[in-house]
Amino acid sequence: MTAPMDQRADAVGPSGVPDSTSSKVTRVLGIISLIGMAFVIPLGLLWTPADGTQGDAVRLLYVHVPSAWLMYLSVFAVVAGGVMYLWKGSQFWDLVGEAGAEIGVLFCSTTLISGMLWGRPIWGAYWVWDARLTSTALLLVLLIGCVALRRTTFDLESRRRRSAWLGLSLLPNAIIIHFAVDWWRSLHQTATIRPTGAEIEGLQLFTWILAGVIFMVIWVWMMIHRFRIAYLTEQLDVYGRSVALEERRAEAVPVAATTEVSADPPPIQDGDSDG
Repeated sequence: MTAPMDQRADAVGPSGVPDSTSSKVTRVLGIISLIGMAFVIPLGLLWTPADGTQGDAVRLLYVHVPSAWLMYLSVFAVVAGGVMYLWKGSQFWDLVGEAGAEIGVLFCSTTLISGMLWGRPIWGAYWVWDARLTSTALLLVLLIGCVALRRTTFDLESRRRRSAWLGLSLLPNAIIIHFAVDWWRSLHQTATIRPTGAEIEGLQLFTWILAGVIFMVIWVWMMIHRFRIAYLTEQLDVYGRSVALEERRAEAVPVAATTEVSADPPPIQDGDSDG
């Protein structure tokens, strides 16, 4: 089996399976990410002005909001992977869902942690049972469940099918998160950027957009690497099972060779009687 995706890793072993998850594409994405973060960090921490209402707490939003965007994108990858696997039975889409779930755990956690740090000076508490916060915490639990489910069974097809169905359950929860501030009374602020205009401007808006773009590049970089890791892990599992099966067969051959069944009946032993 050859490696999926057109952008395969540079180093390929004798079996046709890549020996590394790195490639020219990932190296370019990594360089862009490093250069971008070299601008985003000083912009967010030093160069942008503090907000008139939120003060320096507004700087957390340069991490919180892009992380929330990528949380949604990760959920989309999991849901799309599940739908396409159930429809096509494709290994590619199953691995997309697996990669999206793990990366989704990262960005969902980042969203919650940065939101809690922001909420302490603004709301006076790290956590409130707000509709958006609660549904986001539930999403994190579901994402962790998607990751854990893939480690509960050795049956590959059963694992893929169950993971796909669990991945579909993320969609309604993500919809609730997005519309929670409109459907219920909420402490969480509404969208800062709307079709009618943005509540921020100037250098703050530029930094926010730049952070979102760089975070997106990082997300793509992570997805490619995690996809390839999942593929290599799966190939290793298949190879390990085939080796174990061959060893079992090799062990059975000597046993069968030493077990001979005679076609002649056993000799009749004479008794002591004169009959």
